[in-house]
Amino acid sequence: MKLLEGKNVIITGASRGIGKGIAEVFAEHGANVAFTYSSSEAPALALEKELGAMGVKARAYKSNAASYDQAEQLVAKVLEDFGGIDVLINNAGITKDNLLMRMGEEDFDSVIETNLKSVFNMTKAVQRTFLKQRQGSIINMSSVVGVKGNAGQANYAASKAGMIGFTKSVALELGSRNIRCNAIAPGFIETEMTDKLDEKTVQGWRDAIPLKRGGTPMDVANACLFLASDLSAYITGQVLNVDGGMLT
Repeated sequence: MKLLEGKNVIITGASRGIGKGIAEVFAEHGANVAFTYSSSEAPALALEKELGAMGVKARAYKSNAASYDQAEQLVAKVLEDFGGIDVLINNAGITKDNLLMRMGEEDFDSVIETNLKSVFNMTKAVQRTFLKQRQGSIINMSSVVGVKGNAGQANYAASKAGMIGFTKSVALELGSRNIRCNAIAPGFIETEMTDKLDEKTVQGWRDAIPLKRGGTPMDVANACLFLASDLSAYITGQVLNVDGGMLT
Protein backbone atom coordinates (compact mmCIF):
# COMPACT_ATOMS: atom_id res chain seq x y z
CA MET A 1 0.00 0.00 0.00
CA LYS A 2 1.30 3.43 -0.95
CA LEU A 3 0.76 5.76 1.99
CA LEU A 4 1.27 9.07 0.16
CA GLU A 5 -0.32 8.40 -3.22
CA GLY A 6 -0.78 11.71 -5.06
CA LYS A 7 0.46 13.89 -2.19
CA ASN A 8 2.75 16.83 -2.95
CA VAL A 9 5.73 17.23 -0.62
CA ILE A 10 8.43 19.84 -0.11
CA ILE A 11 11.71 18.67 1.44
CA THR A 12 14.45 21.20 2.14
CA GLY A 13 18.07 20.10 1.85
CA ALA A 14 17.47 16.77 0.13
CA SER A 15 20.33 16.28 -2.30
CA ARG A 16 22.12 13.87 0.06
CA GLY A 17 22.02 12.12 3.44
CA ILE A 18 18.81 12.06 5.44
CA GLY A 19 16.98 14.38 3.05
CA LYS A 20 17.74 12.14 0.09
CA GLY A 21 16.55 9.09 2.02
CA ILE A 22 13.27 10.83 2.83
CA ALA A 23 12.76 11.81 -0.81
CA GLU A 24 13.33 8.23 -1.97
CA VAL A 25 10.96 6.67 0.57
CA PHE A 26 8.26 9.24 -0.14
CA ALA A 27 8.50 8.67 -3.89
CA GLU A 28 8.24 4.93 -3.33
CA HIS A 29 4.98 5.63 -1.51
CA GLY A 30 3.53 7.67 -4.37
CA ALA A 31 4.37 11.24 -3.32
CA ASN A 32 5.33 13.93 -5.79
CA VAL A 33 8.54 15.45 -4.44
CA ALA A 34 9.79 19.02 -4.65
CA PHE A 35 13.14 19.34 -2.94
CA THR A 36 15.82 21.95 -2.47
CA TYR A 37 19.59 22.03 -2.61
CA SER A 38 22.05 24.83 -1.95
CA SER A 39 25.13 24.06 -4.05
CA SER A 40 25.29 20.35 -4.98
CA GLU A 41 23.60 20.63 -8.35
CA ALA A 42 24.83 17.36 -9.90
CA PRO A 43 23.60 15.12 -7.03
CA ALA A 44 20.31 17.06 -6.96
CA LEU A 45 19.66 16.54 -10.66
CA ALA A 46 20.61 12.87 -10.33
CA LEU A 47 18.09 12.48 -7.52
CA GLU A 48 15.44 14.28 -9.54
CA LYS A 49 15.95 11.74 -12.34
CA GLU A 50 15.94 8.81 -9.89
CA LEU A 51 12.65 9.88 -8.30
CA GLY A 52 11.03 10.56 -11.67
CA ALA A 53 11.85 7.00 -12.72
CA MET A 54 9.60 5.82 -9.87
CA GLY A 55 6.59 7.26 -11.69
CA VAL A 56 6.11 10.40 -9.61
CA LYS A 57 6.69 14.06 -10.35
CA ALA A 58 9.99 15.29 -8.93
CA ARG A 59 11.81 18.57 -9.23
CA ALA A 60 14.95 20.03 -7.68
CA TYR A 61 15.07 23.72 -6.79
CA LYS A 62 18.16 25.71 -5.87
CA SER A 63 16.95 27.68 -2.88
CA ASN A 64 18.22 28.92 0.47
CA ALA A 65 15.56 28.29 3.11
CA ALA A 66 17.39 30.67 5.45
CA SER A 67 16.22 33.52 3.19
CA TYR A 68 12.62 34.57 3.83
CA ASP A 69 12.23 35.89 0.27
CA GLN A 70 13.62 32.71 -1.28
CA ALA A 71 11.33 30.56 0.88
CA GLU A 72 8.29 32.50 -0.32
CA GLN A 73 9.46 32.29 -3.94
CA LEU A 74 10.03 28.55 -3.60
CA VAL A 75 6.56 27.86 -2.24
CA ALA A 76 4.98 29.97 -5.00
CA LYS A 77 6.95 28.07 -7.65
CA VAL A 78 6.06 24.67 -6.18
CA LEU A 79 2.37 25.62 -6.13
CA GLU A 80 2.67 26.63 -9.77
CA ASP A 81 4.54 23.47 -10.80
CA PHE A 82 2.74 20.89 -8.65
CA GLY A 83 -0.68 22.44 -8.11
CA GLY A 84 -0.63 22.03 -4.34
CA ILE A 85 1.35 21.21 -1.21
CA ASP A 86 0.34 18.62 1.40
CA VAL A 87 3.51 18.03 3.43
CA LEU A 88 6.47 20.21 4.40
CA ILE A 89 9.67 18.69 5.76
CA ASN A 90 12.15 21.20 7.18
CA ASN A 91 15.38 19.25 6.87
CA ALA A 92 17.98 21.81 5.76
CA GLY A 93 20.77 22.27 8.27
CA ILE A 94 24.47 22.85 8.88
CA THR A 95 26.99 22.39 11.67
CA LYS A 96 29.87 24.63 12.72
CA ASP A 97 31.07 22.87 15.85
CA ASN A 98 33.45 24.34 18.37
CA LEU A 99 33.77 24.90 22.09
CA LEU A 100 31.95 28.02 23.20
CA MET A 101 35.21 29.80 24.11
CA ARG A 102 36.39 29.36 20.51
CA MET A 103 33.07 29.82 18.73
CA GLY A 104 32.80 33.02 16.72
CA GLU A 105 29.64 35.10 16.53
CA GLU A 106 29.37 34.38 12.81
CA ASP A 107 29.45 30.61 13.42
CA PHE A 108 26.65 30.92 15.96
CA ASP A 109 24.51 33.19 13.80
CA SER A 110 24.88 31.16 10.61
CA VAL A 111 23.83 27.90 12.29
CA ILE A 112 20.80 29.55 13.92
CA GLU A 113 19.84 31.19 10.62
CA THR A 114 20.17 28.04 8.51
CA ASN A 115 18.76 25.53 10.98
CA LEU A 116 16.12 27.49 12.89
CA LYS A 117 15.11 30.59 10.97
CA SER A 118 14.67 28.46 7.86
CA VAL A 119 11.94 26.54 9.70
CA PHE A 120 10.13 29.79 10.44
CA ASN A 121 10.55 30.94 6.83
CA MET A 122 9.24 27.78 5.22
CA THR A 123 6.41 27.21 7.70
CA LYS A 124 5.27 30.81 7.30
CA ALA A 125 5.41 30.43 3.53
CA VAL A 126 3.21 27.29 3.39
CA GLN A 127 0.86 28.32 6.17
CA ARG A 128 -1.54 30.19 3.93
CA THR A 129 -1.95 27.19 1.61
CA PHE A 130 -2.48 24.79 4.51
CA LEU A 131 -5.01 27.12 6.19
CA LYS A 132 -6.96 27.51 2.95
CA GLN A 133 -7.20 23.75 2.38
CA ARG A 134 -7.65 23.03 6.11
CA GLN A 135 -5.05 20.27 6.15
CA GLY A 136 -1.31 19.75 6.09
CA SER A 137 1.56 18.04 7.86
CA ILE A 138 4.75 19.85 8.90
CA ILE A 139 7.75 17.79 10.02
CA ASN A 140 10.78 19.54 11.51
CA MET A 141 14.12 17.73 11.65
CA SER A 142 15.50 18.38 15.12
CA SER A 143 18.15 16.23 16.86
CA VAL A 144 18.83 14.38 20.10
CA VAL A 145 21.38 17.16 20.62
CA GLY A 146 18.47 19.59 20.81
CA VAL A 147 16.96 17.44 23.57
CA LYS A 148 20.03 16.81 25.73
CA GLY A 149 22.74 19.19 24.48
CA ASN A 150 26.31 18.33 23.51
CA ALA A 151 29.70 19.85 24.33
CA GLY A 152 31.13 21.70 21.35
CA GLN A 153 27.73 22.16 19.72
CA ALA A 154 26.11 25.03 21.61
CA ASN A 155 25.00 26.68 18.37
CA TYR A 156 23.64 23.47 16.84
CA ALA A 157 21.94 22.40 20.08
CA ALA A 158 20.31 25.82 20.46
CA SER A 159 18.98 25.69 16.89
CA LYS A 160 17.56 22.19 17.30
CA ALA A 161 16.07 22.91 20.74
CA GLY A 162 14.48 26.05 19.34
CA MET A 163 12.98 23.94 16.60
CA ILE A 164 11.22 21.80 19.21
CA GLY A 165 9.69 24.83 20.91
CA PHE A 166 8.61 26.17 17.51
CA THR A 167 7.05 22.81 16.62
CA LYS A 168 4.95 22.65 19.77
CA SER A 169 3.78 26.26 19.39
CA VAL A 170 2.76 25.81 15.75
CA ALA A 171 0.90 22.60 16.65
CA LEU A 172 -1.14 24.56 19.20
CA GLU A 173 -1.81 27.45 16.80
CA LEU A 174 -2.82 25.43 13.75
CA GLY A 175 -4.35 22.26 15.19
CA SER A 176 -7.92 23.58 14.95
CA ARG A 177 -7.45 23.79 11.16
CA ASN A 178 -6.34 20.14 10.92
CA ILE A 179 -2.72 21.17 10.37
CA ARG A 180 -0.27 18.97 12.24
CA CYS A 181 3.27 19.86 13.24
CA ASN A 182 5.74 17.35 14.66
CA ALA A 183 9.49 17.03 15.08
CA ILE A 184 11.89 14.16 14.62
CA ALA A 185 15.06 13.97 16.71
CA PRO A 186 17.57 11.66 15.01
CA GLY A 187 20.45 10.23 17.00
CA PHE A 188 23.68 8.97 15.44
CA ILE A 189 22.79 8.48 11.78
CA GLU A 190 25.44 7.07 9.46
CA THR A 191 25.72 9.09 6.24
CA GLU A 192 28.40 10.30 3.85
CA MET A 193 29.52 12.72 6.56
CA THR A 194 30.16 10.00 9.17
CA ASP A 195 32.04 7.91 6.59
CA LYS A 196 34.88 10.43 6.95
CA LEU A 197 35.24 9.82 10.68
CA ASP A 198 37.70 7.49 12.37
CA GLU A 199 36.25 3.96 12.52
CA LYS A 200 37.27 3.49 16.14
CA THR A 201 35.37 6.62 17.13
CA VAL A 202 32.31 5.55 15.16
CA GLN A 203 32.36 2.08 16.73
CA GLY A 204 32.52 3.66 20.16
CA TRP A 205 29.32 5.55 19.41
CA ARG A 206 27.65 2.40 18.13
CA ASP A 207 28.61 0.49 21.29
CA ALA A 208 27.01 3.19 23.46
CA ILE A 209 23.65 2.83 21.69
CA PRO A 210 21.24 0.23 23.15
CA LEU A 211 20.51 -1.20 19.67
CA LYS A 212 24.29 -1.39 19.07
CA ARG A 213 24.27 0.26 15.66
CA GLY A 214 24.08 3.64 14.05
CA GLY A 215 20.87 4.64 12.36
CA THR A 216 20.41 4.93 8.61
CA PRO A 217 18.71 7.62 6.55
CA MET A 218 15.97 5.05 5.93
CA ASP A 219 15.28 4.81 9.67
CA VAL A 220 14.59 8.53 9.74
CA ALA A 221 12.72 8.48 6.44
CA ASN A 222 10.31 5.81 7.68
CA ALA A 223 9.54 7.91 10.76
CA CYS A 224 8.84 10.85 8.44
CA LEU A 225 6.60 8.65 6.33
CA PHE A 226 4.52 7.80 9.40
CA LEU A 227 4.16 11.46 10.44
CA ALA A 228 3.34 12.57 6.89
CA SER A 229 0.69 9.92 6.33
CA ASP A 230 -2.84 9.47 7.66
CA LEU A 231 -1.50 6.77 9.99
CA SER A 232 -0.56 9.64 12.33
CA ALA A 233 -3.73 11.69 11.82
CA TYR A 234 -4.19 12.17 15.58
CA ILE A 235 -0.58 13.04 16.37
CA THR A 236 0.67 16.63 16.61
CA GLY A 237 3.09 18.63 18.74
CA GLN A 238 5.28 15.60 19.39
CA VAL A 239 9.01 14.89 19.22
CA LEU A 240 9.84 11.42 17.92
CA ASN A 241 13.34 10.27 18.89
CA VAL A 242 14.88 8.07 16.19
CA ASP A 243 18.01 7.18 18.12
CA GLY A 244 18.24 3.44 18.79
CA GLY A 245 17.52 4.11 22.46
CA MET A 246 20.30 6.67 22.93
CA LEU A 247 18.16 8.91 25.14
CA THR A 248 16.61 6.05 27.11
